[in-house]
Amino acid sequence: MTTPFPFTAVVGQDDLRLALLLNAVSPAVGGVLVRGEKGTAKSTAVRALSALLPEVSVVPGCRFSCDPERPDPACPDGPHEPGSGGARAARMVELPVGASEDRLVGALDIERALAEGVKAFEPGLLADAHRGLLYVDEVNLLHDHLVDLLLDAAAMGASYVEREGVSVRHAARFLLVGTMNPEEGELRPQLLDRFGLTVEVSASREPDQRVEVVRRRLAYDDDPSGFAARWADEEAAVRQRIVTARELLPSVELGDEALRQIAATCAAFEVDGMRADIVMARTATALAAWAGRTDVLAEDVRQAALLALPHRRRRNPFDAPGLDEDKLDRTLEEFSGDDDPGPEDPDPGPGPGPQGPGGGGGGGAPAPETGPQGGETGAPPEDGENGRPRPAGAGEQSAVRAAEPFRTKVLSVPGIGQGAAGRRSRARTEHGRTTGARRPRGTLTKLHLAATVQAAAPQQRARGRSGPGLVVRRDDLRQAVREGREGNLVLFVVDASGSMAARQRMSAVKGAVLSLLLDAYQRRDKVGLVTFRGTAADVALPPTSSVDAAAARLESLPAGGRTPLAAGLLKAHEVLRIERLRDPARRPLLVLVTDGRATGGPEPVALAGRAARLFAAEQVASVVVDCESGMVRLGLAGQLAGELGGTAVTLDELRADSIAGLVKDVQRRAA
Repeated sequence: MTTPFPFTAVVGQDDLRLALLLNAVSPAVGGVLVRGEKGTAKSTAVRALSALLPEVSVVPGCRFSCDPERPDPACPDGPHEPGSGGARAARMVELPVGASEDRLVGALDIERALAEGVKAFEPGLLADAHRGLLYVDEVNLLHDHLVDLLLDAAAMGASYVEREGVSVRHAARFLLVGTMNPEEGELRPQLLDRFGLTVEVSASREPDQRVEVVRRRLAYDDDPSGFAARWADEEAAVRQRIVTARELLPSVELGDEALRQIAATCAAFEVDGMRADIVMARTATALAAWAGRTDVLAEDVRQAALLALPHRRRRNPFDAPGLDEDKLDRTLEEFSGDDDPGPEDPDPGPGPGPQGPGGGGGGGAPAPETGPQGGETGAPPEDGENGRPRPAGAGEQSAVRAAEPFRTKVLSVPGIGQGAAGRRSRARTEHGRTTGARRPRGTLTKLHLAATVQAAAPQQRARGRSGPGLVVRRDDLRQAVREGREGNLVLFVVDASGSMAARQRMSAVKGAVLSLLLDAYQRRDKVGLVTFRGTAADVALPPTSSVDAAAARLESLPAGGRTPLAAGLLKAHEVLRIERLRDPARRPLLVLVTDGRATGGPEPVALAGRAARLFAAEQVASVVVDCESGMVRLGLAGQLAGELGGTAVTLDELRADSIAGLVKDVQRRAA
């Protein structure tokens, strides 16, 4: 067995370590979501925590880790008589992003269940994680159906496995810890709210601290056992402190003043529901126990707010996480119970605790940096993701802010696909309504009971059936064919030329694209962004699940120069070709935002038409957002939509009810 990196040897990341330790003291806090860039010891710290968790008492031979003092009366391995049991280390179970549903919740032997009526059940990862730690690396990439199962288990403290009327239930209470890189996409709001605390981590910019990180990592790689032995005393001290804090926790008193501060803070930051108040109360209590106190202080409430609220106050994926700490301090002071603090009172500053350089306590949002939209800087705009300077052309303007986004209705790809689960277009999926049955290819996952009985019934006499049980063979089993929704690749191709540079029009264009990006986030799509202006087109953002990254690139997009429409379409065609090789099951939707004009080079209009016909030949679903304005309209965008085999819609029509008509047009053209 590999020796884990010692928890106490992790350099910096004080907020992360504190959040993990608070959950070790009080699992009722609800787990931790760790957000941050790659290479910041997220996984290392989580795996190291498991070695510090106290041992658990279990019923000998129980596969579901029942507590011998309070055994689960519905345990599939029970019933168990209360009594003494054995002790073992708390488990840390890792849930792979690509795990199947049966691997997570367990599986029934359906053939034996039908033929013999017995519940032959093989436990899954939720059973293994009971009374331990469930760790999900890259939790934001977890499939929706697994997220739903986690939500159910976290809410009910139990896992239910049902297969056509045969069901098994077992306890599943665990500490949920997830790590994610926000660049790869955000979490569903329902799962985000299930994490008690959140922590933002980043690599230190202090050379001395970075040197120490490298020194310790190299020493560990050279001799893991020897390195762990050098930190054994520190590990034992933290382990004992966790045990002591757990014993002290029931004695901690949460006074009325602290409760008022918690309620006022949650109200001030307008978080949804009451879960935030409860998590803050549990976190503040755990902080007091960790500090060896039996009373909750204002500093505990402040630290609890910085850990429990940042991820609960976001209204859409484009909002930056974090809290206004000045507002937090004012709220706590207002409800501190001190009637007259006096103008000369010193600033109490942040409460004590293991905070790193710069403080922050897990939620402070950094000051925004001035971007290219900050006014006239005199610097040439940057081109795409490479940051190459582009010479300013005639009529070029600095980037303008997007107009306020609005709600759109679904843009769907015609037909039935087989892509990744999502919420946009029709697809054959493992989840959804049953539309038919087929012979299973590989492992049977969803039994079609009626079709199975129908296949087995004619063979009963030949198989010598003599009793009431149905004699079922493997060849009789039928897999249910289900229809659900898939996520698509929505590729935005945005005209940023001089004809689009009017500030009011470009702001409206960005607002429309931002609205569609928000819709793509809600429907679990991948998105990409291609822009064209001057003499070339650029991939501003390769296809990704991070719509907030696309929104950031869109916000900083300047406009000006000629209109290389053909170059933009050819670049988009290349992006789709490469993505088709990487993910052939994910169907694309092209959204071209332009006024239809094409300038620069020989025969620009004819070149653009030939490029558009490439998409029509491959039957790529396309929508042209017509940005032409003025009294006289040339209708070039509509002609381009015809070349693409898609449909055109004006900016004014790109709202709510108008989108519904647009979807019908797309589907009618494909029919």
